[in-house]
Amino acid sequence: MPNKHIGSSLDEFLAEEAILEEVTATAIKRVIAWQIEQEMKVQKLTKTAMASKMRTSRAALNRLLDETDTSLTLTTLASAAAALGKQFRFELSA
Repeated sequence: MPNKHIGSSLDEFLAEEAILEEVTATAIKRVIAWQIEQEMKVQKLTKTAMASKMRTSRAALNRLLDETDTSLTLTTLASAAAALGKQFRFELSA
């Protein structure tokens, strides 16, 4: 039996498996968490100090830094960016 996925793109495969959005969200979250962690290292901020600057709990910061937890809000992202003296840029693309 021939493999129906030969010649298809990864996006096509993921869409057929109905997991494209989930995989994309997880990938985006991993990048965001990594960028925040890297900037925290540059600024020598501990998780406790970062949570304090964000005016949130350490548990909330841990959720933000959890690569697999894709349920975060724009408010949380904006708060993290402001605490680091940065801004987030979002855009829709084709």
